Amino acid sequence: MSGGLPLVVTRPEPGNSATIARAAALGLDARAMPLFAAYPIDWALPAPTNYDALLLTSAQAVRLAGVQLAELAALPVHAVGKATADAARAAGLTVVQTGTADGQSLLDAMASEKIARILWLCGRERSEFDPRGALLDPRACYGVEPAEPPGDWAEVIAAPAVLLAHSARAARRIGDLVGPSRAHLALVAISPAVAAAAGAGWAERVAAAAPTDAAMLALAHALCHKGGK
Repeated sequence: MSGGLPLVVTRPEPGNSATIARAAALGLDARAMPLFAAYPIDWALPAPTNYDALLLTSAQAVRLAGVQLAELAALPVHAVGKATADAARAAGLTVVQTGTADGQSLLDAMASEKIARILWLCGRERSEFDPRGALLDPRACYGVEPAEPPGDWAEVIAAPAVLLAHSARAARRIGDLVGPSRAHLALVAISPAVAAAAGAGWAERVAAAAPTDAAMLALAHALCHKGGK
């Protein structure tokens, strides 16, 4: 049975629904309020033989790359996390490594394996990574744009609640939409950098120990029930 403070999930679909389902399984009062929408963009397929590996840092790249993704099936996939790895396998790709931290940590691990030529399917807005001497070729196959907040957004954030921020861009937008009156709200970020992007002034601002839904929801569960007492 749901209880405690509402949990506001702001990430775009299909990740939003996945997080809502995990939160509901924990008995949380989860509210789907995506603040962004992802969409495919045109991209040029390079020759797969020019690369030694395929880097995936988001399941959105798998979902939105289109029919060209099948042409990359011969490349071993290095995925940033379990959700991305699962999406890659479902699309018929071969995952050889699943990271447990962030994209830079995964690239560091690839460098230790002497992987020299890396194709990175990514979003138009992406993080900057140090390829540690490897050739890293980013190919944007999707974009993410802000979406209008749901109609009940203002009502929900007017009262105590816990919000999830899955990216620095999301954290900044949450902060902008909430405004300076935020001392009644708690924010759970996927990493310390994302927490910093949200700014100060929250009732609580915490970063997950690992960049996963499970780690974020563990913190959210504690905050929802702490605030709901």
